Amino acid sequence: MPRLSEVIAALDNLWPAERAESWDAVGTVVGDPDQEVTRVLFAVDPVRQIVDEAVKLGADLLVTHHPLYLRGTTTVAASHFKGRVVHTLIKNDIALHVAHTNADTADPGVSDALAGALDLRVARPLVPDPTDPEGRRGLGRICELDHPVTVRELADRAAARLPATAQGIRVAGDPEALVRTVAVSGGSGDSLFDVVRAAGVDAFLTADLRHHPASEAVAHSPLALLDAAHWATEWPWCELAASQLDEISDRHGWDLRVHVSKTVTDPWTSHSPSLGAPN
Repeated sequence: MPRLSEVIAALDNLWPAERAESWDAVGTVVGDPDQEVTRVLFAVDPVRQIVDEAVKLGADLLVTHHPLYLRGTTTVAASHFKGRVVHTLIKNDIALHVAHTNADTADPGVSDALAGALDLRVARPLVPDPTDPEGRRGLGRICELDHPVTVRELADRAAARLPATAQGIRVAGDPEALVRTVAVSGGSGDSLFDVVRAAGVDAFLTADLRHHPASEAVAHSPLALLDAAHWATEWPWCELAASQLDEISDRHGWDLRVHVSKTVTDPWTSHSPSLGAPN
């Protein structure tokens, strides 16, 4: 059985911490480097439901996309929700490792997994990493479709292929417009509107689009917007990351059992459409 330090070294090769944004908090949050690892669980959020699932599963390592502590803290008291997570992890000998913006820009990374879930062919990064001589790493992806589809058909595909959430897929723009090229970015994406417009794509699929940036984006261009739930756009990465660790485990002869949580941790739990809302 590998030690935690060996597994973390393998994960760091996939998603080096130095490629994370300066504001981010990635890496190992909890864990003894010398403990043995036999079972690993991947999830988007390090919340109580996921930690309880890791305990029930008998996992030794939980790998999440979102950080537990993105900002500093002065307490891990169990009276706080994040402190309770830390206490539960330590009491059950479960390590926690985070790969966030370093996984966003990896090759392959979060947006590659999102594109793959929708059968989109990745052409290049949306925002290339200037330190990558091969030009494959970076934030978001510009993708092509094998055959043009309408905006409505692309939204229906996203709704069918991504994990089900209360939000589903919101659309801005002409639902009957044809789409040949798509920019995708897992997680919050409205800070990318300038580069999306410059890329000249027909549609942009992301999450957490705000009213004013979205309104301005569609007012000044024919760009269609597809707004999915944040959690749903990042969950496909868990399956990608699990398969990467499986390959590493096989290569090293480790007897690791790797799992992906299907627990929905999107915070929105229901949706009531407005009367007379457009389809």
